This record gives sequence, structure tokens and C-alpha cells, in this order.
Amino acid sequence: MERDTVVKEVVEALKIFSRDIRTQIDEMGSQLRAEIQDTANQLRAEIQETANQLRAEMQETANQLRAEMQETANQLRAEMQQFRAEVNERFDRLEQKFAGLRVELTETQETVHFLASKTIQHEKKLHHLAKQLESIR
Repeated sequence: MERDTVVKEVVEALKIFSRDIRTQIDEMGSQLRAEIQDTANQLRAEIQETANQLRAEMQETANQLRAEMQETANQLRAEMQQFRAEVNERFDRLEQKFAGLRVELTETQETVHFLASKTIQHEKKLHHLAKQLESIR
């Protein structure tokens, strides 16, 4: 019986040892789960923080690009206005030149008409004088 008692005591000791090991394994599993959960939460927080930083940087970059595009657009508008003013000024000068040339052309045409009429008058006089000379001869 002693042997049975020893076996029972060994079995009971093994059961107790087994329960202790299971308890320790369960505790270690819980600790491991808790650590994994903490690590996952930390990673989520870091990922969220990184995502927020990236969003902020992207927004800042977008705002800078918008500002640069607006500045470039304003510069182009200013250059276009200046170009238009220069072109208008040149066209105004050309119009003034053409107006002056028209006046000169009109005056030249009047002079030519005057000279042509005088030439015709002189030719008539010369023709008349030539007839008079012929009749005298």
C-alpha cells in the first residue's frame, strides 16, 4: 500500500506541478498577449502619428505649390500687361507714322496735280505760241 500511496502522492504532485506549469504558461501567455497588444497599440500610435505628419507635410507642400503657382500666374499677368502696353504703344506710334505719311502723300498728290495742271497750261501756251510762230513765218 505504501507503494500505492507513493504513486498517488507522485501523481498528486505531478497534478499540482502540472497545474502550476499551466498557471505559469497561462500567466506567460497573458503577459505575452498584453505585451503584443501594447506593442500593437504603440505601432498603431506611431503609424497614426506618421500618417498625420505626412498629411501635414503634404498639405504644407500643396500650399507652397499653390502659392508658387499664384506668384507665377501674377508674374505672367504683369508681364502680359507690360507686353500689351508696349504693343499698344508701338501700334500708336505706327498709326501716327501712317497718319503723317497719309498727309505727306495727300500733299504730294496735290502738288503733282498742281504741277500737272501747270504743265498742261504751259504746254497749251507753248502750243499756242508755236502756232503763232508758224503763222508769222
